[in-house]
Amino acid sequence: MPEISRFLGIVIKMYWNEHNPPHFHAEYGEYEVTVDINKQIISGKFPRRALNLVLEWLDLHKQELLEDWELAQNQKPLKSIKPLE
Repeated sequence: MPEISRFLGIVIKMYWNEHNPPHFHAEYGEYEVTVDINKQIISGKFPRRALNLVLEWLDLHKQELLEDWELAQNQKPLKSIKPLE
């Protein structure tokens, strides 16, 4: 699973050829969540502060995430996305 971004101990990854809806996975220590890119629906467990950072990052990079989703669906190399600063 390619890593597309990393910031403040949070790792963002996206699998190739996964099921819809467009989503990504975030890991923080032993925690992991799956985040729907369009609806911001979250499944899994994550500390509230870290989740807020992930959602802030999503707001800033939604279009890039959707582009990476299309690349992943076609099993093409994904582009790195700028971390949250």
